[in-house]
Amino acid sequence: MKKVTLGPQTLLYPMPAFLIGSNIDGKPNFMTAAWSGIANSNPPMVSVALQHHRHTYKGIKENGTFSVNVPSAALVKETDYCGIVSGTKEDKTADCNFNVFYGKLGNAPLIEQCPVNLECKVVHILNLGSHAFIIGQIEEVHVSENCLTDGQPDVSKIDPVVFCTGGRKTYRGLGGELAAAFSVGMEIKKSKG
Repeated sequence: MKKVTLGPQTLLYPMPAFLIGSNIDGKPNFMTAAWSGIANSNPPMVSVALQHHRHTYKGIKENGTFSVNVPSAALVKETDYCGIVSGTKEDKTADCNFNVFYGKLGNAPLIEQCPVNLECKVVHILNLGSHAFIIGQIEEVHVSENCLTDGQPDVSKIDPVVFCTGGRKTYRGLGGELAAAFSVGMEIKKSKG
């Protein structure tokens, strides 16, 4: 199959649509961030890249904490709103009717309506140019009880939102299961045998 070169760009699929939370002057604020992911397993850490001028970034630097909230597909409108409106001009928490709660850290705002919430303590902030790359240690994980199966998070019940860039910028849900992880690949090994 012929390939077309597009030059260096941030093209990677899928990207999570997370709601990153911080307190700014004691008030909760949330922004949508797709440039986020797992950074380390022990201790558990996440990464998020935010532009330096973002209002939420001010709160992260102010408090040394932040939250990562995983919205369900039912929150796609609120997720988009938090990405297109600035917390310097609007009260996104009130506009989206978010029920905010605080956990172990005490100053990382969490959204009750999101099925998964991570409380994070800042470990590193690296200036990469256009963005600050923030590494946060996960101090606590909150999961809505109705999103568990046998006591473990169930992605089909969480129903997370993903952001897709390219020609059409869209939000999507996850499709159905394709195969069992750490298992389907064994078919290749067996076929060689």
